Amino acid sequence: MSISVSTADVGTSAASIDEKKLISKVAWRLMPLIMVCYLFAFFDRINISFAKFQLQADLGLSNTAYGLGAGLFVVGYVLFEVPSNMMLYKVGARRWIARIMMSWGVATALMIFVTTEWQFYVLRFLIGAMEAGFAPGVLYYLTLWFPQNYRGRITSTLFLASAFAGLIGAPVSGLVLGHMDGLFDVRGWHWLFLLGGIPCVGLGLVVFFTLKDRIADAHWLSADEQTYLASRIASHEPNQKHGSLLAALKLPGFAMLAFIYFLIQVASYGLNFWAPQLIRSAGTESPTIIGLLTAVPYVCGAISMLVIGRLSDATGERRKFVCGLIVVGAIGFVSAGIFANHTVFLIVSLALMGTGIIASIPAFWALPPKLLAGAGAGAAGGIALINTVGQMGGIVSPVMVGFIKDVTGSTTPALYLIGFTSLIAAALLIWGLPESLRTRDKR
Repeated sequence: MSISVSTADVGTSAASIDEKKLISKVAWRLMPLIMVCYLFAFFDRINISFAKFQLQADLGLSNTAYGLGAGLFVVGYVLFEVPSNMMLYKVGARRWIARIMMSWGVATALMIFVTTEWQFYVLRFLIGAMEAGFAPGVLYYLTLWFPQNYRGRITSTLFLASAFAGLIGAPVSGLVLGHMDGLFDVRGWHWLFLLGGIPCVGLGLVVFFTLKDRIADAHWLSADEQTYLASRIASHEPNQKHGSLLAALKLPGFAMLAFIYFLIQVASYGLNFWAPQLIRSAGTESPTIIGLLTAVPYVCGAISMLVIGRLSDATGERRKFVCGLIVVGAIGFVSAGIFANHTVFLIVSLALMGTGIIASIPAFWALPPKLLAGAGAGAAGGIALINTVGQMGGIVSPVMVGFIKDVTGSTTPALYLIGFTSLIAAALLIWGLPESLRTRDKR
């Protein structure tokens, strides 16, 4: 998507525009709705971890079967993500994001009808397929509205919703499972999926009638503000050189960036899907207390996101900040293995995981737009493909942890392994990326 802006127009509008106020105006208009949508998207991913104990008991699932079902969400997501994002580029973000939200909301609510292992597998796959394209679609959408030197804090603000999904969702899930189980003869884990799915249908309708696809369609911006904002975004983007997904894939560093994100997601899903189990294995039985303790890494992740988002924007050093966060997360995984039977030290370890891994994801997403800048349709597909490769970590991690726990009776070896793969990701960020991704952002 490109907007033609003349030099004269830019000069005229620039004199009367306060850039920070303009960006704040755009952010307040777009981000609250987008964040609420992302909060539900992330909660509908991790609610399976809170439902785990009741769901396993009702369906008779092993840890490996649970891990497979959790991972099949990602299989559906991976298979349909790139086509979904290419459709978003063609039909516009407003229509496509609305469709995604309504369809995954319905699929999530249908979990209440699952009674067998195979139904569990099929529906988890379907939920992933329906959600495919949402996160990268939103990330691409934000590049159309915010200049490059604001994207670190904007992306951090977006991903703050994922932290709030854990921060709010963990204790609420504990309360639902502990106090709504049996209400109207409905199991607690059924209520969890209903409360996660039904609101998404309404949010999809709000997106359809509220969001705009282009700056030129934003009636809440003046003509001068539209012209200025479009010129600022265009000033940091090179000329359109890569108009297709295939051309974008050939860019140096694309494959390495995707692999690094895969390793980050191995760690992320290890935390998201198994944190309640780790806390329970350390000796806590109450679903309410488990929910409250599970919120700790998300609180730490939220604080870290805000701090690192501002620091990375101020310095332009995206890569080094991502690397440091991943190292912190790796320390958390290793210490969680060491203190697996000590609740207090385990919670500290989970806090380190959240501080590092949860915050590393929005910090990472400031890198792909730098590589794919000016790629047009290729940018949408390229961002989606990087996210797709990364999400495959969500297939590997739950199954791997579940299998190791079934075989050894402990999650500790899996925690050590995830810590090691996180260190590999940190090393690749320092030594494995091309010069274009090592340079600081322009101010």
